[in-house]
Amino acid sequence: MSDLNILRSKKGFICDMDGVIYRGNQLLPGVKEFVEWLNREDKKFLFLTNSSERSPKELRQKLMRMGLDVGEEHFYTSALATAHFLSRQAPGCTAFVIGAPGLLNALYDCGITMNDVDPDYVIVGETASYNYEVISKAVRLVMHGARLIATNSDLTGPVEEGIAPACRALVAPVELATGKQAYFMGKPNPLMMRTGLKMLDVHSEDAAMVGDRMDTDVIAGMESGLDTVLVLSGCTAREDVDKYPYRPTHILNGVGDIPGGGQGPQPHT
Repeated sequence: MSDLNILRSKKGFICDMDGVIYRGNQLLPGVKEFVEWLNREDKKFLFLTNSSERSPKELRQKLMRMGLDVGEEHFYTSALATAHFLSRQAPGCTAFVIGAPGLLNALYDCGITMNDVDPDYVIVGETASYNYEVISKAVRLVMHGARLIATNSDLTGPVEEGIAPACRALVAPVELATGKQAYFMGKPNPLMMRTGLKMLDVHSEDAAMVGDRMDTDVIAGMESGLDTVLVLSGCTAREDVDKYPYRPTHILNGVGDIPGGGQGPQPHT
């Protein structure tokens, strides 16, 4: 069985979204064919995204605007992972949140309330309303004992115009000013990967992780025992791979190469 046939025989696929399924508001080439193949072959699949901005419902609507219909049950975000973690660690806790509605709603749904006076946690995720005032408040609250959580460790994310700062870049000023290190919830945190496998009800040996980042997607899949697929449609270029001490199982141009009909796999040297 060839390498790609082994990949195609997997029962479950965990896929990143930004740079894999879409870039900004543009669906990437081969994605429709890939999702059609997943459904046709009765594969279990989950879109596991480090982005905390949108809820599963909003992510479904975003894909529908691009002409792709995927049910809400196929999405899991770092916002949901953060809310789930805190609801188990400190039920009924309070938080000061720098983030978008997807994060706020996930926290509310898990019984976590907002508090900008003496919160248990300061939580940082992606948001367009990032400013000096909220960073200053976050620094003061952490200095007074609030614990610092970040939804993911991505420094940048792909957008239609190129790349934009992501969560790790946004939380860095709080870390530097306070001397406190954030706990990062998204990939490559194994808690998120374990939850994804549990949602799919698939063993790690029977699953593959598909992503565009070596430092989150590939390492998360590798450390969780999954075969890994690096696609070159997002943040990572082919020449970047050699900078890392580990390698993906497969390097492809995009997800359209998985069912076939794409541009073919990149040489894996």
